[in-house]
Amino acid sequence: MAGSSIARMGHAILPIVLIPTLAVVAPILATLVGRFVAIPLVVFEIVLGIVAGPSVLGWIPASDALTTVSNFGLAFLFFMAGNEIDFAEVKGRPLTRAAIGWGISLVCAVVIGILLGSTVIAGVYIGIALCSTTLGTLLPLLRDAGELKTPFGLAIMAIGTVGEFGPLIAISLFLSGRSPFTATLLLIGFALVAGLGVWLASRGAHERFHRLVEATLHTSGQFVVRFVVAIIAALVALSILLGLDMLLGAFTAGILCRVMLSGARHDVAEQIEGKLEAVAFGVIVPVFFVATGVGFDLRGLLSDPRALILLPIFLVLLLLVRGLPGLFAAPLGATGRDRSALVLLTATGLPIIVAVTNIGLERHELSQGTATALIGAGMLSVLVFPLIAMALRRRSSDGGLRAPDLEHVPTEG
Repeated sequence: MAGSSIARMGHAILPIVLIPTLAVVAPILATLVGRFVAIPLVVFEIVLGIVAGPSVLGWIPASDALTTVSNFGLAFLFFMAGNEIDFAEVKGRPLTRAAIGWGISLVCAVVIGILLGSTVIAGVYIGIALCSTTLGTLLPLLRDAGELKTPFGLAIMAIGTVGEFGPLIAISLFLSGRSPFTATLLLIGFALVAGLGVWLASRGAHERFHRLVEATLHTSGQFVVRFVVAIIAALVALSILLGLDMLLGAFTAGILCRVMLSGARHDVAEQIEGKLEAVAFGVIVPVFFVATGVGFDLRGLLSDPRALILLPIFLVLLLLVRGLPGLFAAPLGATGRDRSALVLLTATGLPIIVAVTNIGLERHELSQGTATALIGAGMLSVLVFPLIAMALRRRSSDGGLRAPDLEHVPTEG
């Protein structure tokens, strides 16, 4: 009895040690491999999760506790994506054209999804998953490459903004389990509350708030970090209460906090950004990507001929129904290589795919094989597409739209 009790205890404790260890190993591997080829960090986190998970070594079992922490990591990923968006930079032509491209993606993806799915509702799940773009994964790549403020980077940011926000709206409207009319009313109610929060945050300089932020910035109080977590929790709770997807609340929380903290001094703003990135990408978000690997049913994929056939089909569809419409947002003066890179980055999707398939599996409206194939396609898109895209961007014959050569190419009108 005692031996079995200790074994069970060890089985429960092992993931607590392994997951942080894998999170440490991932950037080491990314750095070593990066000497030869630049692969996104999340790829290593996912692959390590697969290896340590039930599909290979079985060291980390799927559990409710891991799912809970993983969901919070996913929420923080969407918060950081919302927090990175500078609407003053992407408004006008980039955002408008990105929205047109996403609308085309949604229609095409849902039609094709219905043709591929066993039921109409399964087709809707497939369609929404295929029309997403993972802004949270692309932003670190753009930042590291110095592309965030270039016309190319702003185009990707606009595409990613719509490619994450649009599917969240679609999930809330069509996958909430309510009638579209009721879901729309609840979505409007959420928008009014969130809009009121953003409006209040944009009013005045909030001097007392910023004094408190600065006073606790280097103390155990860490008010700004606690404030951010509280805002995420509040808006996630509100979205769940209204029957909307929790990621909609997390994404909106990022926008709200960006507005609220915009009045901070430049040096303080940089320190706040560093703290939020440390909490998100240093602690919480890696758990989501490792857990995605742990939960990936590799054995089921390899034993399911239909899923094996669907995986490359979904990968190609990401390029066709999501990537190609992204060209609507291509900046003026983009070269052929720039446009190819834009298509590849637009077609990069994973977090929304994971969220959509999880909903479908929980409600038994999407088959395990289809869900695994979709997630597998999303994982391959994160592995392959940014790698090729950034190589094309670097090899652009005349430097493309890389600053400072063409930094004054207009992005409006």
